[in-house]
Amino acid sequence: MNIVRLDGVEIEYDIHGDGEPVLLIHPGIFADWMLPLLRQPSLSSYRFVHYHRAGCRGSGSIKGEVTLAQHATHAHLLLQHLGIARAHVVGHSSSGNIALQLALDGHDAVQSLSILEPALMTVPSAIASRVFVATALEQYRAGNHTAAIDTFLRATCGPDYRATLDQALPGSFERAAADAPTFFEQELPALQHWSFGRDEATFIMQPALAVVGARSLAYDPIWGERHQLLLDWLPNVTPVVIPETSHLMQVESPAAVADGLAKFFARHPFAVAV
Repeated sequence: MNIVRLDGVEIEYDIHGDGEPVLLIHPGIFADWMLPLLRQPSLSSYRFVHYHRAGCRGSGSIKGEVTLAQHATHAHLLLQHLGIARAHVVGHSSSGNIALQLALDGHDAVQSLSILEPALMTVPSAIASRVFVATALEQYRAGNHTAAIDTFLRATCGPDYRATLDQALPGSFERAAADAPTFFEQELPALQHWSFGRDEATFIMQPALAVVGARSLAYDPIWGERHQLLLDWLPNVTPVVIPETSHLMQVESPAAVADGLAKFFARHPFAVAV
């Protein structure tokens, strides 16, 4: 991958395809989870910017606390480095939050937003999630990074997540476990401190796609609550439910997710060719 230094941090990135640019922001430390989208025929007419967030894979790390606003700044600076004035932005899980922050901080850079099951914390079911997060933190602090990541993913993606992940993206679980310090020491605190509500959402005027998996809705009420917040708060939002998918949606069913994104991008094209 290419390397660029942004805001004092080395960030690795790659470019795939040609056409209107699409920025993919991977969820948390799960740096491979967007890769299946790059191989989908329905998205072949787009130019993808795929990068690894600070502290993940080969990108540089940051000492101490890191905010979601800093991650949004890295995304914006990367687009500027590439000479991309604006892009369709796709964020999954905690990076859905980063995509929302990018729209607030650098709104001219965002042509459209696609938010895949964001980690919004102001929902009733977020209280219940503290139990498994606390268990994962205990395992991490005891030095068992593999168990900590497994506990977290079982709770968010379902008990059978590992077979799907290992088949579609071999080695990605091990790479995530290697980045566990970034997740437990920076990502989770950043999510807890991030502030986003109805007032902030009213400033996001770009068309937004709120994506949720059908199995996520059945598995845990938190996903339906978060999905509904986007529908209630964002001024210009379209909902879509991806059949038979969980929080691993673009890994489980990349063609279905890609089709949803492609239709949304086509409805909101750039006014001038890029």
